[in-house]
Amino acid sequence: MEQQPTVTPSGADETVETIFRIESPRIIAGVTRVVRDVGIAEELAQDALVAALEQWPRDGVPDNPGAWLMATAKHRAIDLVRRRERYARKLEEIGRDLEATVPFEEPSDPDDIDDDLLRLVFTACHPVLSAQARIALTLRLLGGLTTPEIARAFLAPEATIAQRIVRAKRTLATTGVPFEVPYGPDRESRLGSVLEVIYLVFNEGYAATAGDDLLRPALCEEALRLARVLAELMPKEPEVHGLAALLELQESRAAARTGPSGEPVLLRDQNRRRWNRLLIHRGFAALARANAVTTGAPGPYALQAAIAASHAQAYTYEDTDWRQIATLYGLLTARSPSPVVELNRAVAVSMADGPGPALAIVDPLAAEPALRDYHLLPSVRGDLLARLGRTREARAEFERAAGLARNERERKLLEARAKECR
Repeated sequence: MEQQPTVTPSGADETVETIFRIESPRIIAGVTRVVRDVGIAEELAQDALVAALEQWPRDGVPDNPGAWLMATAKHRAIDLVRRRERYARKLEEIGRDLEATVPFEEPSDPDDIDDDLLRLVFTACHPVLSAQARIALTLRLLGGLTTPEIARAFLAPEATIAQRIVRAKRTLATTGVPFEVPYGPDRESRLGSVLEVIYLVFNEGYAATAGDDLLRPALCEEALRLARVLAELMPKEPEVHGLAALLELQESRAAARTGPSGEPVLLRDQNRRRWNRLLIHRGFAALARANAVTTGAPGPYALQAAIAASHAQAYTYEDTDWRQIATLYGLLTARSPSPVVELNRAVAVSMADGPGPALAIVDPLAAEPALRDYHLLPSVRGDLLARLGRTREARAEFERAAGLARNERERKLLEARAKECR
């Protein structure tokens, strides 16, 4: 196999870690099919990363680095299985297949879907785990997020998230949770958690909590792919279509959300001609399917998709129907209350009725423990104060927001907003 030019030691670590972060969900899912233990699978994937860090600087990056990492991890998995006496008989029967990295045969079912990543999601979302543990574990395994990034997504302490992940993997191992996409009622019972996980993975790609880049496109693409697969799998579930619609519409703006140097471009300044019309049409179609199968009030994802659709329907920022968006956020607050939703409602209210009424919504949110270190709270408050002419207070809020922001692009934007208020 031909290989790419040898990378220098200084650049090798970054190359390997970037590739691993993109490929790790598939590697963990593929290895879990072999060892049937997500904790062990994650460790074997890390072993493959260490092997790459040792070999690639010397031998060069393979043409297909993802396949190299997968093969290395699976070979280590096979070695581990061989060392276990209880797998001796099974190895005699399927050892050759494992050497060729051919996956185990799965039971055939008309409702089955042959996707290891979906198996990994549903396994991590098993009811034996708490709802928060399911989401944290899947973000770790599927999204490849670090513990600090997951803590940021949860607005929770890092130590709490670390303990949650360790306990979740231990619980899955000790209870023998099968590596599968469940059928019937079991699938329905786990759907809400799966949707939430996919949404959080997308959000981490759409606005990275940390690092030098605002976007992590691979996470958005993977979340969108999973949402589309679920929509095909569950055509009568309105919230599945609602989530798919939301992600399609959000992703349609990706090209316009950053400038030439990767700097964030605010919604009001985005070139809407760069919005992806195909994704917008797909989002509208998915939202129509959600509405068609909804029997009661729309769910949270369908409501958020309707908000995104309102933005997509406006050819310019000035054409946006902010009153409709504020109304939809009011419905979302009633349906799924949270301080973050209320903060977003305040932004819409500020555009529909002015910064004064919006500030009356934002100020009480300062007492919310979950928003104590959330940089968007002082950012929104700073914007409202600036529009009211209270520039000194606005500057202090933007400076506080910049101090809380962990993404370098967002921090620079907030620092620039603070300077504008001097």
